[in-house]
Amino acid sequence: MNLTKINGNTYYISAPTNIGVYVFKDKYTLLIDSGDNNQQGRKIANVLQANNLNVKYIVNTHNHIDHAGGNSFFQENFPGSLFLASPEEGLILENGGLFPMYLYGAHPPRELSRHFLKNKGLRVDEIVTPGTHKINEEKFEVISLPGHAPGLLGIGTRDRVCFLGDALFSEEIIAKYSYPFLYDIRAQLNTYQLIDELDYDYFVLGHADRVYDRPTLLQLNRTNRDNLEYYLDLIRDLLTQPHTREELLEEVTILADLQLDFKEYYFSLSTMGAFVTYLHDLGELDCQLESGKLYFYRR
Repeated sequence: MNLTKINGNTYYISAPTNIGVYVFKDKYTLLIDSGDNNQQGRKIANVLQANNLNVKYIVNTHNHIDHAGGNSFFQENFPGSLFLASPEEGLILENGGLFPMYLYGAHPPRELSRHFLKNKGLRVDEIVTPGTHKINEEKFEVISLPGHAPGLLGIGTRDRVCFLGDALFSEEIIAKYSYPFLYDIRAQLNTYQLIDELDYDYFVLGHADRVYDRPTLLQLNRTNRDNLEYYLDLIRDLLTQPHTREELLEEVTILADLQLDFKEYYFSLSTMGAFVTYLHDLGELDCQLESGKLYFYRR
């Protein structure tokens, strides 16, 4: 891990989950996300200390463990640190059992919950909402980018750098995992539209091996939108015949050659629920309960 300057006082640490770093005049830092676990948190802290910097503020773009799993390390080892999140993500961060519960729809089996429950006992010190926020006498833009997660945030710095979390996926991620993990399809489509309008020069994704300039990011935004619309059209085609949500996932898994394990199955089933909700709320679907199965089909 290395600290890489983007522009002005805005840096990032390239890692499995990229970490945004804003350096204040007093050498304290604002971190944007904290990595997957205590080990990643320790590595991030070591990079900062090697550059004579101190951790003070941590804002999580969203609650997923690969973006907030290092919170425990900073909470325990940097007791003066302050943690910030949106209202929706703060609720889930402080109640670690909620995420696997909403994936599963009930008390989850341990194979699904054990990874996520490592973050029990996290705290959020300040709730932030979209708009301009002053942190340690510097102004930041907080941007609402829901879709992948209910209250996902982007963070813009005065150096014209914007951190997008998982609001977009890189070309490499889409090539490897084309079926996205999404909570709300309508919100994600609105987020794509908003990203087109963001006035920044540099953009950092949660998972990418580069910093994007604005023209390249706009191309990537179109790639993400096209990929989502591909799955929407595929699901629409499948629903010319009645399918349960599980049957839809089965067919999409085969047609798109998805490789799922136990955990990924529930991520994908949750996303399928989001697709069905979107189409149903548009008025495109009817449903019928038959022999204990709920079937959806095109009107």
